[in-house]
Amino acid sequence: MKKTLKIVVLAKQVPDTRNVGKDAMKADGTVNRAALSAIFNPEDLNALEQALVLKDMFPGSTVEILTMGPGRAAEIIREGMYRGADGGVLLSDRKFAGSDTLATSYALSRAILNMKPDIIVAGRQAIDGDTAQVGPQVAEKLSWPQITYAEEIVGTEGDELVIKRRLEHGVETVACPLPLVMTVNGSAPECRPRHAKLVMKCKYAKTASEMQEAQEDYTDLRSERPYLNINEWSVADIDADDQQLGLTGSPTKVKKIDNVVFAAKEAKRLTADDHDIDSLMQELIASHTLG
Repeated sequence: MKKTLKIVVLAKQVPDTRNVGKDAMKADGTVNRAALSAIFNPEDLNALEQALVLKDMFPGSTVEILTMGPGRAAEIIREGMYRGADGGVLLSDRKFAGSDTLATSYALSRAILNMKPDIIVAGRQAIDGDTAQVGPQVAEKLSWPQITYAEEIVGTEGDELVIKRRLEHGVETVACPLPLVMTVNGSAPECRPRHAKLVMKCKYAKTASEMQEAQEDYTDLRSERPYLNINEWSVADIDADDQQLGLTGSPTKVKKIDNVVFAAKEAKRLTADDHDIDSLMQELIASHTLG
């Protein structure tokens, strides 16, 4: 195992799906992100924590956030830096718009070839799609081994990383050599909170586009503190094929989205009386809930 690791966390700024309304979708079937508040995808925060655990295990290692989205998505890179990440890359180009998981994983894999990490850590799935496809698709495009449903990095055995997976009916501990793609469950430890010193240190970290929009010029400051420069890459920077990006490169399309509200069914109150318990058991058996 290497003494230091270069770790990349795949993260996504997602619309808050707890507040889906009638304006959530555009006419072309894409998400109307302007109508929804944006948050750091929850399971990507679990992934960030596992990346930071690796950084602690291997002193001198680096953690970078890789995300794809509009300019405002740089906010989650800063959020990652407030918690211990060293920097990040924002993939932002109109040609990325409307990408499904296939087009997204292609773009991310092209960027990863430039970044040359030892390990990629991602959340199991994003709450705006719930497909759990991007991490495994990135692994396939890179021809890297993958460990999904990861919950905890246990340690190392020789040149292999030992990881505990949370499965439907139990847990599994596996070992895998690097390079590796690992997707992390929401059952993994929560991400550590922001650190006040890191917030003060990194609050001026911005992309070139953000500085232009704000008409800010911190040339001297950024030359002294290169960590304040968040990389912003276009399609040209990752040498990607336009035909495999955006709506053109996306074989799946979202036609509509519904806000489903579950109505409570009639409740039944039971006592600890043997008759009530026996009656409940018979009812559950008759409905094939048990047996």
